[in-house]
Amino acid sequence: MRYAMLICTDENAVTSPEEEKSRAAGFAAFEAAMKASGVLVASEEMQPTATASTVRCWPGGDVMVTRGAVAGTKEQITGLCVIECGNIDAAIEVATRIPAAWYGTIEVRPVRQP
Repeated sequence: MRYAMLICTDENAVTSPEEEKSRAAGFAAFEAAMKASGVLVASEEMQPTATASTVRCWPGGDVMVTRGAVAGTKEQITGLCVIECGNIDAAIEVATRIPAAWYGTIEVRPVRQP
């Protein structure tokens, strides 16, 4: 089964260049390990929420586009991974290995199958 790992961190947190380098290295190591084990389907880092557009549509054709993310929150979705594993417990175990789990939150969500 596929699971989405929504990586949520505070994109406005002040971190040193050394910490940024350490986080990037940690994620690269996680990504390499997950690829080697055949679990990782895809991973992407998101641009900041300021670059987002939120689109809402209503019957009759009305469309509203707002610049920015859907809601102001302490943490924002800053990346995502899609993994393939046997069950939610295995997916949670993978989530504990994502370095951002130590300074943010990982939402683990099953991907709806057709």
